[in-house]
Amino acid sequence: MELKTIQTAHVPVQYYEGGQGQPLVYFHGAGGLDLEQGFLKALAEKYHVYAPLLPGYGESEECAELRDMLDFTLHGWDVVDALGIKNPILAGHSMGGMIAAEMAAIAPHDVSRLVLIASAGLWLDDHPIPDLFSTMPFELPKYLFHDEAAGAKAMGANIELTDPAFLQVFLVRNARQLGAAGKILFPIPDRGLRDRLYRIKAKTLLIWGESDKLVPPVYAQAFQSALPHARLVMIKEAGHMVTFEKTGEVVSALSAQ
Repeated sequence: MELKTIQTAHVPVQYYEGGQGQPLVYFHGAGGLDLEQGFLKALAEKYHVYAPLLPGYGESEECAELRDMLDFTLHGWDVVDALGIKNPILAGHSMGGMIAAEMAAIAPHDVSRLVLIASAGLWLDDHPIPDLFSTMPFELPKYLFHDEAAGAKAMGANIELTDPAFLQVFLVRNARQLGAAGKILFPIPDRGLRDRLYRIKAKTLLIWGESDKLVPPVYAQAFQSALPHARLVMIKEAGHMVTFEKTGEVVSALSAQ
Protein backbone atom coordinates (compact mmCIF):
# COMPACT_ATOMS: atom_id res chain seq x y z
CA MET A 1 0.00 0.00 0.00
CA GLU A 2 1.35 3.41 -0.99
CA LEU A 3 0.76 6.51 1.13
CA LYS A 4 -0.37 9.46 -1.00
CA THR A 5 -1.95 12.88 -0.51
CA ILE A 6 -4.86 14.58 -2.26
CA GLN A 7 -6.37 18.01 -1.78
CA THR A 8 -10.01 18.46 -0.82
CA ALA A 9 -11.92 21.71 -0.42
CA HIS A 10 -10.89 22.15 3.20
CA VAL A 11 -7.73 20.14 3.87
CA PRO A 12 -5.08 17.87 2.33
CA VAL A 13 -5.92 14.22 2.93
CA GLN A 14 -3.44 11.40 3.28
CA TYR A 15 -4.60 8.03 2.01
CA TYR A 16 -3.29 4.56 1.34
CA GLU A 17 -3.82 3.14 -2.13
CA GLY A 18 -3.15 -0.25 -3.61
CA GLY A 19 -4.54 -3.10 -5.65
CA GLN A 20 -6.59 -3.38 -8.79
CA GLY A 21 -10.23 -4.01 -9.61
CA GLN A 22 -13.42 -2.47 -8.31
CA PRO A 23 -12.80 0.68 -6.25
CA LEU A 24 -13.30 0.25 -2.51
CA VAL A 25 -13.01 3.20 -0.12
CA TYR A 26 -12.26 2.16 3.44
CA PHE A 27 -12.82 4.39 6.47
CA HIS A 28 -10.92 3.56 9.66
CA GLY A 29 -12.13 3.56 13.25
CA ALA A 30 -11.22 5.85 16.13
CA GLY A 31 -7.91 4.04 16.64
CA GLY A 32 -6.65 4.80 13.14
CA LEU A 33 -5.05 2.36 10.73
CA ASP A 34 -2.02 1.11 12.66
CA LEU A 35 -3.47 -2.36 13.33
CA GLU A 36 -5.17 -2.64 9.95
CA GLN A 37 -2.24 -2.46 7.52
CA GLY A 38 -2.39 -6.23 7.00
CA PHE A 39 -6.12 -6.01 6.40
CA LEU A 40 -5.66 -3.29 3.76
CA LYS A 41 -3.02 -5.37 1.97
CA ALA A 42 -5.34 -8.38 1.97
CA LEU A 43 -8.19 -6.24 0.62
CA ALA A 44 -5.90 -4.94 -2.12
CA GLU A 45 -5.57 -8.49 -3.45
CA LYS A 46 -9.27 -8.31 -4.36
CA TYR A 47 -10.01 -4.60 -4.91
CA HIS A 48 -8.50 -1.25 -5.77
CA VAL A 49 -8.37 0.05 -2.22
CA TYR A 50 -8.34 3.67 -1.08
CA ALA A 51 -8.04 4.17 2.68
CA PRO A 52 -8.11 7.86 3.68
CA LEU A 53 -6.87 9.05 7.05
CA LEU A 54 -9.32 11.36 8.75
CA PRO A 55 -7.94 14.82 9.58
CA GLY A 56 -5.97 14.59 12.82
CA TYR A 57 -4.76 11.03 12.16
CA GLY A 58 -1.26 10.04 11.13
CA GLU A 59 0.56 13.09 9.79
CA SER A 60 -2.64 14.57 8.38
CA GLU A 61 -3.67 18.09 9.30
CA GLU A 62 -6.49 18.73 11.72
CA CYS A 63 -9.51 20.44 10.20
CA ALA A 64 -11.61 22.92 12.17
CA GLU A 65 -14.21 22.94 9.40
CA LEU A 66 -15.24 19.39 10.32
CA ARG A 67 -17.56 20.14 13.22
CA ASP A 68 -20.40 17.61 13.15
CA MET A 69 -21.70 14.46 11.49
CA LEU A 70 -22.85 16.21 8.34
CA ASP A 71 -19.41 17.78 7.89
CA PHE A 72 -17.69 14.39 8.25
CA THR A 73 -20.17 12.82 5.82
CA LEU A 74 -19.63 15.50 3.18
CA HIS A 75 -15.88 15.30 3.75
CA GLY A 76 -16.08 11.60 2.90
CA TRP A 77 -17.74 12.44 -0.40
CA ASP A 78 -15.20 15.22 -1.01
CA VAL A 79 -12.48 12.58 -0.69
CA VAL A 80 -14.26 10.25 -3.12
CA ASP A 81 -14.69 13.11 -5.60
CA ALA A 82 -11.03 14.12 -5.27
CA LEU A 83 -10.02 10.52 -6.00
CA GLY A 84 -12.14 10.58 -9.15
CA ILE A 85 -14.12 7.49 -8.18
CA LYS A 86 -17.68 6.72 -9.24
CA ASN A 87 -20.02 4.34 -7.40
CA PRO A 88 -17.44 2.81 -5.08
CA ILE A 89 -17.87 0.14 -2.49
CA LEU A 90 -17.92 2.00 0.81
CA ALA A 91 -16.55 0.07 3.77
CA GLY A 92 -15.83 1.17 7.30
CA HIS A 93 -14.85 -0.20 10.66
CA SER A 94 -16.40 1.12 13.89
CA MET A 95 -16.42 4.94 13.58
CA GLY A 96 -15.55 4.48 9.91
CA GLY A 97 -18.65 2.34 9.47
CA MET A 98 -20.71 5.14 10.97
CA ILE A 99 -19.28 7.56 8.40
CA ALA A 100 -19.76 5.12 5.51
CA ALA A 101 -23.38 4.51 6.51
CA GLU A 102 -24.08 8.24 6.68
CA MET A 103 -22.50 8.66 3.24
CA ALA A 104 -24.69 5.89 1.81
CA ALA A 105 -27.76 7.50 3.37
CA ILE A 106 -27.08 10.97 2.04
CA ALA A 107 -26.21 9.77 -1.49
CA PRO A 108 -28.09 6.47 -1.82
CA HIS A 109 -27.58 6.11 -5.59
CA ASP A 110 -23.83 6.73 -5.57
CA VAL A 111 -22.73 3.59 -3.67
CA SER A 112 -22.36 0.20 -5.31
CA ARG A 113 -22.15 -1.71 -2.01
CA LEU A 114 -21.89 -0.89 1.68
CA VAL A 115 -19.84 -2.88 4.20
CA LEU A 116 -20.22 -2.07 7.90
CA ILE A 117 -17.69 -3.80 10.14
CA ALA A 118 -18.49 -3.61 13.87
CA SER A 119 -20.01 -0.26 13.05
CA ALA A 120 -20.75 2.52 15.49
CA GLY A 121 -23.64 4.90 14.91
CA LEU A 122 -26.49 3.44 16.95
CA TRP A 123 -27.22 3.57 20.67
CA LEU A 124 -29.13 1.06 22.76
CA ASP A 125 -29.86 2.16 26.32
CA ASP A 126 -29.84 -1.45 27.55
CA HIS A 127 -26.42 -2.07 25.98
CA PRO A 128 -24.31 1.08 26.47
CA ILE A 129 -21.04 1.29 24.57
CA PRO A 130 -17.97 1.80 26.81
CA ASP A 131 -16.52 5.30 26.92
CA LEU A 132 -13.27 5.27 24.92
CA PHE A 133 -12.51 8.82 25.98
CA SER A 134 -11.94 7.84 29.60
CA THR A 135 -10.20 4.53 28.88
CA MET A 136 -6.48 4.02 29.48
CA PRO A 137 -4.46 1.98 26.94
CA PHE A 138 -3.99 -0.98 29.29
CA GLU A 139 -7.80 -1.22 29.56
CA LEU A 140 -8.40 -1.30 25.79
CA PRO A 141 -7.47 -4.91 24.94
CA LYS A 142 -10.39 -6.34 26.93
CA TYR A 143 -12.78 -4.27 24.82
CA LEU A 144 -11.07 -4.63 21.46
CA PHE A 145 -9.86 -8.21 21.18
CA HIS A 146 -11.02 -11.77 21.63
CA ASP A 147 -7.43 -12.69 22.50
CA GLU A 148 -6.58 -9.95 24.99
CA ALA A 149 -2.94 -10.98 25.44
CA ALA A 150 -2.20 -10.98 21.71
CA GLY A 151 -4.07 -7.71 21.30
CA ALA A 152 -2.14 -6.03 24.10
CA LYS A 153 1.13 -7.16 22.53
CA ALA A 154 0.10 -5.78 19.14
CA MET A 155 -1.00 -2.46 20.60
CA GLY A 156 2.10 -2.02 22.70
CA ALA A 157 4.61 -3.20 20.12
CA ASN A 158 6.19 -5.26 22.92
CA ILE A 159 6.16 -2.24 25.25
CA GLU A 160 4.37 -2.54 28.56
CA LEU A 161 1.11 -0.62 28.21
CA THR A 162 1.53 0.85 31.69
CA ASP A 163 5.05 2.17 30.97
CA PRO A 164 5.15 5.97 31.57
CA ALA A 165 7.12 6.70 28.38
CA PHE A 166 4.65 4.73 26.27
CA LEU A 167 1.71 6.36 28.03
CA GLN A 168 3.06 9.83 27.29
CA VAL A 169 3.32 9.12 23.56
CA PHE A 170 -0.03 7.33 23.54
CA LEU A 171 -1.87 10.12 25.33
CA VAL A 172 -0.47 12.86 23.09
CA ARG A 173 -1.42 10.94 19.97
CA ASN A 174 -4.77 9.99 21.42
CA ALA A 175 -5.59 13.57 22.30
CA ARG A 176 -5.12 14.54 18.66
CA GLN A 177 -7.00 11.58 17.20
CA LEU A 178 -9.84 11.48 19.68
CA GLY A 179 -10.15 15.24 19.41
CA ALA A 180 -11.33 14.61 15.86
CA ALA A 181 -13.29 11.46 16.66
CA GLY A 182 -14.98 13.10 19.63
CA LYS A 183 -16.88 15.42 17.32
CA ILE A 184 -19.07 12.49 16.29
CA LEU A 185 -18.53 9.94 19.07
CA PHE A 186 -18.64 11.98 22.29
CA PRO A 187 -20.41 11.72 24.68
CA ILE A 188 -22.12 8.81 22.93
CA PRO A 189 -21.72 7.59 19.33
CA ASP A 190 -25.22 8.53 18.23
CA ARG A 191 -25.95 11.35 15.81
CA GLY A 192 -29.35 10.19 14.61
CA LEU A 193 -28.16 7.64 12.05
CA ARG A 194 -31.05 5.30 12.89
CA ASP A 195 -33.49 7.86 11.47
CA ARG A 196 -31.61 7.94 8.15
CA LEU A 197 -30.87 4.26 7.58
CA TYR A 198 -34.09 3.85 5.59
CA ARG A 199 -32.48 5.97 2.85
CA ILE A 200 -29.74 3.41 2.18
CA LYS A 201 -30.35 1.58 -1.09
CA ALA A 202 -27.00 -0.14 -1.52
CA LYS A 203 -26.66 -3.85 -0.91
CA THR A 204 -25.24 -4.00 2.61
CA LEU A 205 -23.00 -6.46 4.41
CA LEU A 206 -22.63 -6.41 8.20
CA ILE A 207 -19.54 -8.11 9.66
CA TRP A 208 -19.17 -8.58 13.42
CA GLY A 209 -16.93 -10.43 15.80
CA GLU A 210 -18.89 -12.69 18.14
CA SER A 211 -16.71 -11.55 21.07
CA ASP A 212 -17.01 -7.80 20.42
CA LYS A 213 -17.22 -6.11 23.83
CA LEU A 214 -17.02 -2.53 22.55
CA VAL A 215 -19.91 -2.58 20.08
CA PRO A 216 -21.49 -5.91 21.00
CA PRO A 217 -23.32 -8.13 18.50
CA VAL A 218 -26.71 -6.83 19.64
CA TYR A 219 -25.82 -3.75 17.59
CA ALA A 220 -25.36 -5.92 14.52
CA GLN A 221 -28.91 -7.13 15.03
CA ALA A 222 -30.12 -3.54 15.44
CA PHE A 223 -28.51 -2.57 12.13
CA GLN A 224 -30.00 -5.62 10.43
CA SER A 225 -33.47 -4.80 11.75
CA ALA A 226 -33.19 -1.29 10.30
CA LEU A 227 -31.68 -2.59 7.03
CA PRO A 228 -33.82 -5.59 6.10
CA HIS A 229 -31.86 -6.13 2.86
CA ALA A 230 -28.56 -6.43 4.78
CA ARG A 231 -26.66 -9.69 5.22
CA LEU A 232 -24.98 -10.37 8.55
CA VAL A 233 -21.79 -12.40 8.96
CA MET A 234 -20.74 -13.24 12.50
CA ILE A 235 -17.12 -14.29 12.95
CA LYS A 236 -16.11 -16.60 15.77
CA GLU A 237 -13.20 -15.94 18.13
CA ALA A 238 -13.00 -12.30 17.11
CA GLY A 239 -13.59 -9.10 19.03
CA HIS A 240 -14.08 -5.51 17.92
CA MET A 241 -10.80 -5.58 15.98
CA VAL A 242 -12.12 -8.39 13.80
CA THR A 243 -10.21 -6.94 10.83
CA PHE A 244 -6.97 -7.57 12.73
CA GLU A 245 -7.82 -10.87 14.43
CA LYS A 246 -9.58 -12.55 11.50
CA THR A 247 -8.32 -10.69 8.43
CA GLY A 248 -8.82 -13.58 6.02
CA GLU A 249 -12.38 -14.31 7.13
CA VAL A 250 -13.40 -10.67 6.86
CA VAL A 251 -11.94 -10.36 3.35
CA SER A 252 -13.59 -13.63 2.32
CA ALA A 253 -16.98 -12.47 3.62
CA LEU A 254 -16.61 -9.14 1.86
CA SER A 255 -15.54 -10.58 -1.47
CA ALA A 256 -18.28 -13.24 -1.38
CA GLN A 257 -21.08 -10.68 -1.20
